[in-house]
Amino acid sequence: MSDEYYIVSSKALPEVFAKVVSAKRLLGSGAAHSASEAARLVGISRSAFYKYKDMVMPYENAEDSGVLTIQSMLQDKPGVLSSMITSFFDAGANILTVNQNIPANGAAYVTVSVSTRYMEISVSELFERLRSLDGVISVSGIGVGV
Repeated sequence: MSDEYYIVSSKALPEVFAKVVSAKRLLGSGAAHSASEAARLVGISRSAFYKYKDMVMPYENAEDSGVLTIQSMLQDKPGVLSSMITSFFDAGANILTVNQNIPANGAAYVTVSVSTRYMEISVSELFERLRSLDGVISVSGIGVGV
């Protein structure tokens, strides 16, 4: 039997789940040095922590995580993807993933996910820069400020 996953408001869940997440954050940040300490600090038993620690995870949405995913259509000619990547670098965006489809009919879809954490320009300005590049047919995105 495979696991099923749900996104559920924390208001609908038993309080112990939120406390497990809090304990995991304490451990991750170094504010607690052991599972026993983290469980004690949030007010749950160590056994409750261990029972649920691998089953309860917070949902991190794109806006909170600072991840922007951009889908673009690029002309199939040398240097187009390179100029796009240079634009991300110039903006201070950190590239996390790049996925390029095989070109068809003279164009290819390229999806790039970037961290906007250190960006020196706005997301809208980044889109303007990308759209102005020679060989970029279209640009759209999901995530931070799109």
